[in-house]
Amino acid sequence: MYLIEDKGGAIALMLASLFFLGTWPAVMTLLERKGRLPQHTYLDYSITNLLAAVLTAITFGQIGDSKTDKPNFLTQLSQDNWHSVLFAMGGGTVLSLGNLATQYAWAYVGLSVTEIISSCMCVVIGTTMNYFLDDKINKAEVLFPGVVCFFIAACLGSAVHSSNAADNEKKLADSKINYELKTMLSENGECGSDVEPEIGFGSCQKSEKVEAGTAEYLLQLEKERSIKVSGKNTSIGLAIVFFAGVCYSLFSPALNLATNDQWHTLKEGVPHLVVYTAFFYFSISCFVIGIGLNLWFLYRPVLGLRKSSFEAYLKDWNGRQWALLAGLLCGFGNGFQFMGGQAAGYAAADAVQALPLVSTFWGILLFGKYRKSSKKTYTLLLFMLTMFVIAVAVLMASADHRKN
Repeated sequence: MYLIEDKGGAIALMLASLFFLGTWPAVMTLLERKGRLPQHTYLDYSITNLLAAVLTAITFGQIGDSKTDKPNFLTQLSQDNWHSVLFAMGGGTVLSLGNLATQYAWAYVGLSVTEIISSCMCVVIGTTMNYFLDDKINKAEVLFPGVVCFFIAACLGSAVHSSNAADNEKKLADSKINYELKTMLSENGECGSDVEPEIGFGSCQKSEKVEAGTAEYLLQLEKERSIKVSGKNTSIGLAIVFFAGVCYSLFSPALNLATNDQWHTLKEGVPHLVVYTAFFYFSISCFVIGIGLNLWFLYRPVLGLRKSSFEAYLKDWNGRQWALLAGLLCGFGNGFQFMGGQAAGYAAADAVQALPLVSTFWGILLFGKYRKSSKKTYTLLLFMLTMFVIAVAVLMASADHRKN
């Protein structure tokens, strides 16, 4: 079994995990914006998410000789460790519920805000729990200032969302005024008969591709996406985000209990679950919950989505390769986080919850997020990203090597 033996290796795994866990939500969001049903996407995602755990377990978990206190993955499957297995599967259950909730929250409040609020809750609650479960191996004088930085970043994230929402409302209001003006000009014969008035432009012109950040882009997005949110109360999205945040707060402490048995539930002489075995059981429960709920949602959709069927899902190849990629990214991202946490403390490994850094980058690059926003929004965005960078650095600096 391959184990990380130094703090530097653990930090490298955390950074890789940060990139993977910040990228897969952007891929899922892209598919929803292109009109693919989230039920179809999550079913594909669940398959490769489990595949990543299996690949990790049968490779890293089987490297080298099996030892009495650190058995290899296959050896441990037959041992009497069901108490720890239940902790691992409980962690997988709450993570799956959190991931499932966020794919609907992304549509209501946006990718960045969803990740910011849920990640902040995970760090403030989950990191505190992990600190005490890990017998305080992380430096408290460094760790908790990092938690405060996360909280400040989350507050700034909420301010960014409010400012950007106000910018979008202004764009749509201006667009309506311009449309009414051009309609009047057209009726007075001031535009040529071959010209179709377009929403949001100040003068008569032929149709052209809409630009990200404009009112036309927002209207076109609402028309194409699978989850229709125009005119709906964003408090629905915020409620979903807070539910996801609570779920995210619990999965890492559950894995911590599964691998380190702080509550002494194992019989004497039974070795602790190695991180690869715990991750395997963790991912099985993720798979069962994800597949079960989304098969139900095919026929009983929520939030106004259209009905589908298992046959329709099998025939839907539009974007399937991206959904499968998202599952691999999330699976390996979780695995790397747990490997780093087992080596340097799960509280320090929660630094990967700075994934809004990566998600915001993809949001700007892929979706034109914050394009043509106000100076106030850009200023708040800069402060938010800076605070996340500081938070990541501080939490990783609190890492220490696990003694046992």
